[in-house]
Amino acid sequence: PSRGAVFRTPWVPDAEPDMSIRVLIADDQVLVRTGFRRILEEEADIEVVGEAGTGEEAVDLTIELEPDVVLMDIRMPRMDGIEATARLLASEEAPDTNVLMLTTFDLEEYVYDALQAGASGFLLKDSPPEELAAAVRIIARGDAVLSPTITKRLIRELTRRPRRVHTTRFEVLTGREREVLRLMAQGCANAEIAEQLFISEATVKTHVSHVLAKLSVRDRSQAIVLAYESGIVEPGSIEI
Repeated sequence: PSRGAVFRTPWVPDAEPDMSIRVLIADDQVLVRTGFRRILEEEADIEVVGEAGTGEEAVDLTIELEPDVVLMDIRMPRMDGIEATARLLASEEAPDTNVLMLTTFDLEEYVYDALQAGASGFLLKDSPPEELAAAVRIIARGDAVLSPTITKRLIRELTRRPRRVHTTRFEVLTGREREVLRLMAQGCANAEIAEQLFISEATVKTHVSHVLAKLSVRDRSQAIVLAYESGIVEPGSIEI
């Protein structure tokens, strides 16, 4: 695999602040990186700041370039994307970056491991271009990307694993917060949660923020993992 490239924007004095979403693409295939870059560069609010060809490069360039989002392939040489994600998000040197996992391999264990490592979302490489751009925007604002298909795969994998989280951890949640978490675990978006609970979407966002803070998790993806690992949410309400 070829070494990744870094794309730098010249500094312009007295210019308006750059509000675009800064993206790093990590994949060991040059053609894949080029394709993703072309798709994202069509978006006025997204800037590709660099490319990495290995997991090690992804970690190093993320620390150096401080992108808002890293598109991380799972299978890469010298360090896979899951290990790179775990090291990156556990590092004190790492900036406040969110990781979107991309792969052609849609096996359940990859979904679980990616989210356990701290990834904020998971998309297959054959997703339509508009879904990729939308996912980057969602990840950049701190939300998680889990399509209904991916959510079902995650749930299927979680139900096979032993319970590892004590339910006492969830006692800090209010009744309404538990309802919100249950619907999150079913793959419902904020608008769908609002509709089911007859509350505003703004109120849902507040409840989601409280759930994440009280459980000390990075995003809703990790909250879902905790919910199923504890057994406080069961898969019976979602068709898998």
